[in-house]
Amino acid sequence: MNRAFLSLSKSISVAILAVSSLASVAYANEEAKPAKADPVKGEALYTNGDAAKGIAACASCHGAAGNSTIVANPKLAGQHDAYIVKQLSEFAAGTRANATMSVFAKAMTADDIKNVAAYLTVQKAKPGAAKNKDIVELGKQIYRGGIAEKNVPACAGCHSPNGAGIPAQFPRIAGQHQDYTIAQLTGFHNGARKDGAKIAGARVNSAQMMTIASKMSDDEIKAVADYVAGLK
Repeated sequence: MNRAFLSLSKSISVAILAVSSLASVAYANEEAKPAKADPVKGEALYTNGDAAKGIAACASCHGAAGNSTIVANPKLAGQHDAYIVKQLSEFAAGTRANATMSVFAKAMTADDIKNVAAYLTVQKAKPGAAKNKDIVELGKQIYRGGIAEKNVPACAGCHSPNGAGIPAQFPRIAGQHQDYTIAQLTGFHNGARKDGAKIAGARVNSAQMMTIASKMSDDEIKAVADYVAGLK
């Protein structure tokens, strides 16, 4: 066997090994990629639940396509998917307290959560409406300009002038039920209490909102909630 043949065989072996290594790396990288969110699977879980996992149909509380008709339960249609993922993950972890939501969120896989979020974010939200003309103007002033004497910033700065929010940072709140918005702002207010009192519904999963809501009176909270309900 001559040297030229041996050299050629060695070169071929090295080339095969290199190609094999590259293929292995490519396969590993492909395997490492997170699964893409599937809104079709999300719709099925949202609409029908999953009895095997102990997950009830989300639609029973949050309405068809995320348009809740129960004022205590939020409208989720058109909500930013990243925000939904964050909240469901926090319900599962216990960072955000809610006995009902914690049970369902804990039963969901990370893919379940992403799929439901992907479905809801592309649904069309039905508009709401302000109900109390006597306070809606105050709500408008606070939402757009804040409360200077209390160092309360304008809500529009984070949630945008039309309530659409900023994807992956601040939620869409336009058209949300007044009762739900009042409950959440009150929850943030109570979550900021310095006496350490544990109050049902208190929210402690946003330092920013706790600081802001702690400075607002009940009437100011109600006024903002009413104005937000009419945003489109």
